[in-house]
Amino acid sequence: MQKNPTHTSLVAVGDSFTEGMSDLLPDGSYRGWADVLAGRMAARTPGFRYANLAVRGKLIQQIVDEQVDVAAAMQPDVITLVGGLNDTLRPKCDMVRVRDLLTEAVERLAPSCKQLVLMRSPGRQGPVLERFRPRMEELFGCVDELAERHGAVVVDLYGAPSLSDPRMWDVDRLHLTPEGHRRVAEAVWQTLGYDPEDTEWRTPMAATVPPRWVARRIADARFARQHLLPWIGRRLTGRSSGDGLPPKRPELLPYQDPTA
Repeated sequence: MQKNPTHTSLVAVGDSFTEGMSDLLPDGSYRGWADVLAGRMAARTPGFRYANLAVRGKLIQQIVDEQVDVAAAMQPDVITLVGGLNDTLRPKCDMVRVRDLLTEAVERLAPSCKQLVLMRSPGRQGPVLERFRPRMEELFGCVDELAERHGAVVVDLYGAPSLSDPRMWDVDRLHLTPEGHRRVAEAVWQTLGYDPEDTEWRTPMAATVPPRWVARRIADARFARQHLLPWIGRRLTGRSSGDGLPPKRPELLPYQDPTA
């Protein structure tokens, strides 16, 4: 990997993780690691262009159908692809089909950019992860194989102790906090060959006194009512949180700071 490369454009492909939930901005929109990464790259390269095609809730089939050809046609310097994790969290998941679709996405994206970036997504500590861990690790094994075959780089977030800490995750227990997104941006930044701005992004947060049993149970009940039950309801009715939503930044245009 070239040190401190010059990239002129970035296109991000994926689901809620790449859209930036739950890195909430004052206007109610989301920032997220891809926006942070684009801002850093733009600071080095005048006229830097950025598109983010991600939409929350998308399955790998939808990413292939709705985002892959659009991203490939843009011919950017860098494409990031993170997908398939939503599939692994479904009660029924055909992992052969997921692997085949991810392979199709990589085969179409890799030739259309100078550098394709894949990821081993982060995993929060807890019983939910333990239930789906075998599927996730099978997905990540496919990511590693595809990267080696097609010259992509892999950002290993799954192996980062800092990102498994529950404090790095929002109250919905599915999306990273702003600090979590910042660390992901740093991880991608370094993987692309840029000099580190934070050499300790993998380091876990300092230990704190854990909440008491009663506080944990209250938090569990609130999580179930506000997030888990609606999520289960969408699964049972075939709905998605992203139904009807457009891509975050559908055109490859000069980067603009969303916080400005």
